[in-house]
Amino acid sequence: MKLLTKTLLAASILLAFALNANAQTNTVSAEAAATIISPITISVDNNMNFGYVGATPAGGTVLLQPDGTITPTGVSLASGITTSPAIFTVTGEPSFTYSITLTNASIVLTESISSSTMTVDTFTRLPIGDGTLDVTGNQTLRIGGTLNVGASQTAGLYENTTDLEVTVNYN
Repeated sequence: MKLLTKTLLAASILLAFALNANAQTNTVSAEAAATIISPITISVDNNMNFGYVGATPAGGTVLLQPDGTITPTGVSLASGITTSPAIFTVTGEPSFTYSITLTNASIVLTESISSSTMTVDTFTRLPIGDGTLDVTGNQTLRIGGTLNVGASQTAGLYENTTDLEVTVNYN
């Protein structure tokens, strides 16, 4: 009988510990938050303009840097004509960085009467690499390129038939 009592007592103690161990649960809560930021946008301030280019029998190139510096090779430029890289304003969340992607490796310029073409390629830009918006959420993006002038290129106004596409995205 003593043995049975001791066994029952031990079993009830073990059962109490088991129930107590299962009864110990912890609950914790997590919070969720989100911050909505301004969408990043880009707008054109100035289109790329290589100015008046004098064709030659051999052809050549006109290098237009993002800072506006222009260097003709094998062709001539008329003086007093305003040239300009493509200039954009990027707007978004202050001090955020963003990536810049130029969709086209080259763009085509076509003279409408003769359908003669030239290409612009080897694009360069400022800023180089990723951009960073200033404390007001703005940055100027400047893009230059190389105009490829053919031998004895037909005279006329050449305008793009493919656009210079620029995409910006927050990093």
